[in-house]
Amino acid sequence: MKDLVISQELSERAVLVGLITPAQDEAKVREYLDELAFLADTAGAVTVTRFTQKLDYPNPRTFVGKGKLEEIAAYVELNDIGVVIFDDDLTTKQVSNLEKELKVKILDRTSLILDIFARRAQTAAAKTQVELAQYQYLLPRLTRLWTHLERQRGGIGMRGPGETQIETDRRIILDKIARLKEELKALDRQKSIQRKNRGKLTRVALVGYTNVGKSTLMNLLSKSEVFAENKLFATLDTTVRKVTIDNLPFLLTDTVGFIRKLPTHLVDSFKSTLDEVREADILVHVVDISHPNFEEQIQVVDRTLRDVCGSADKPQILVFNKIDAFRYTPKDADDLTPATRANLSLDELRATWMARMADNCVFISAKTGQGIDELRRLLYDKAKEVHLSRFPYNDLLYQDYTEQD
Repeated sequence: MKDLVISQELSERAVLVGLITPAQDEAKVREYLDELAFLADTAGAVTVTRFTQKLDYPNPRTFVGKGKLEEIAAYVELNDIGVVIFDDDLTTKQVSNLEKELKVKILDRTSLILDIFARRAQTAAAKTQVELAQYQYLLPRLTRLWTHLERQRGGIGMRGPGETQIETDRRIILDKIARLKEELKALDRQKSIQRKNRGKLTRVALVGYTNVGKSTLMNLLSKSEVFAENKLFATLDTTVRKVTIDNLPFLLTDTVGFIRKLPTHLVDSFKSTLDEVREADILVHVVDISHPNFEEQIQVVDRTLRDVCGSADKPQILVFNKIDAFRYTPKDADDLTPATRANLSLDELRATWMARMADNCVFISAKTGQGIDELRRLLYDKAKEVHLSRFPYNDLLYQDYTEQD
């Protein structure tokens, strides 16, 4: 669906814009813009600078205030900027006004994510899911797209061609949305049959924030070659591999990563992918411990699992990945202020989380292989519990194996 990719091939210099509000302080906005810059880089844009403004709420006309908009416009004109990206969703009116003022392409967080998803989709299912999300995003924005055909005069008998075209396009898009939903239902039925054909094998799903190393871990555990890259949303298509640890087989699934402010219609479109999570027996929640705010990422994933997947109560293993990249700042001996997260060593975090998770967590580096044997043993124990609940007559076999160990 090349005509509906939200942004064209991005090679422009980009400017990022975020708001400091009562709901998110300056530190939080800085982190969100870091993530937005990573999204822009994944899409192929080069982030040149960032603008932030402190407001109680977004300006309904231009998102930012008049003075800040003039500042952004001056910078855009002087520095050959091709796209301005806003960290929050924009209304149709805001995008229209911003385009008039800045005279460059305007993207919001959702349109940028959709662009990346369109680039990453490989299978028919993923492409259909992304296309549906794009049409759902485009539908309420048709008015902005057809402003060049707006009627010049109002009143009876003065119906303009733009308004007629908008209605025609809306009807076409609604028809395409209905067709895509039917295609996804058919794909969901196929996926459901595939899952049933897997028999009673234990199912383990890798979940987590985007770019935490799920695909790298998948490759390590299954000895496969799933595409892995240091980019956001490197994996969109669900990948299932049969893994055997010692004498115990189970199915391991790599799923799409979660992210803050993930568009609702995008989540709805990826229902078949999330079904793999819903039907899993064990969730392996992979966390990037080198990220300064990994605790918030854990909360985002847990909230998504609870609200979207209904899988918050499943047995879960917390895997802290990237310990090779972990860094912390020790407190000085004469510093009497309370320790913060940045002051905690890896050993201190390990003790804290091991106690909190009742030993259902492990610290690894999928890149170097450190801690992988411990993870394999934990996976074996959890998968064995599920397996024996379905095949209790195998209990003697696993007892004999354990005694040999």
